[in-house]
Amino acid sequence: MTAPDPKTKAEIEDQRPAAPPGLLSHDERNRLIQRGVHGLYRWYLSVSQAKRNWNPDLAFDWRKLRQDHSADVHRVIEGFFAVEQYVPDYTELLIKMFRKEHGRSHFQIRWGAEEEKHADLWYNALLFMRQRSPEWVRDYMQHLRSTAWEMLYDDPIKSTAYVVIQERATQLNYLNTALLAEGKMAGFEDDADPVLAHAAKTIAVDEAAHYNFYLECLRLYLYYYPARTLEALHQVISDFAMPANRYIPDFQSFADALVKTCIYGPREYARDVLQMVLDNLGIESRRALDRGIKASRNIPDGDTGELRTSAFFTFFDYEVIEDAVKRLFTRVKGFEAKVGFDALDPTVFVPSGMGSD
Repeated sequence: MTAPDPKTKAEIEDQRPAAPPGLLSHDERNRLIQRGVHGLYRWYLSVSQAKRNWNPDLAFDWRKLRQDHSADVHRVIEGFFAVEQYVPDYTELLIKMFRKEHGRSHFQIRWGAEEEKHADLWYNALLFMRQRSPEWVRDYMQHLRSTAWEMLYDDPIKSTAYVVIQERATQLNYLNTALLAEGKMAGFEDDADPVLAHAAKTIAVDEAAHYNFYLECLRLYLYYYPARTLEALHQVISDFAMPANRYIPDFQSFADALVKTCIYGPREYARDVLQMVLDNLGIESRRALDRGIKASRNIPDGDTGELRTSAFFTFFDYEVIEDAVKRLFTRVKGFEAKVGFDALDPTVFVPSGMGSD
């Protein structure tokens, strides 16, 4: 057999696709993620305005808030107040990170406005509990705001993975605070307070909406960039801590009060936060994620040339993510049909080429 002419062989190699057939280019994947997030944001905005447009001053009967809560409960509320004082930093830095992406940057503005209400709610709670003077609360606020919060990650996928976990943890904190305020936590039955229960339930609904938005964003990354997203998630889980823990004075006493009241601790994090996130992402467990990352071998990505793991399909259910992404695009399609966007600039689902389609 005659060996192929070197020139002909070089020409053939030049014409060979940089990525396997069926896979989308880097730019196309980014475009699809951004279109999905933009459609999700428009849908989110409509629901937020219709169902969650409450006022932190007028929606609650603050005069009836109890003034004799136990020291642990008061420490918890003081801690919630402190965490929310960094909302301007959280919002500013995330807007800058996603400034070029219409849907995500506008969502961050909306998110900041909703989180600002949470900050005002806990400010009111701290005042009306009357265990701290108004002067003390204002001075504490200024002390907290004297140091700016710094973002842990400068990578969009890692920052998204972080806020998914953080929003679920915050939602759980407020759900369990509501249970405590209903007299349902052992040892704290005497701290029952209908006003506090109403407040905690209200913002827990907001946090659920935030969690679900960020979860959809992370699913889009996971669908179109599975290896990179799983690696990012693995690192974030390894590093995870609640926001502002480095800035709040005597943060440990706040954390201890959360554990003592059964609102939040290591057990709740592992069972009701992390495992829920992993379930929603089609991953069996943290241990399975650890094993999968270690077992994966590095190969060059055909599109970017970066080293990527090759065994990611062995430790998570890619079809779960594909089905979730399809449902997201279907929801966006339905919303666009109500407005008329479908006839002008429809958001269309495009398979990644890595799933069953």
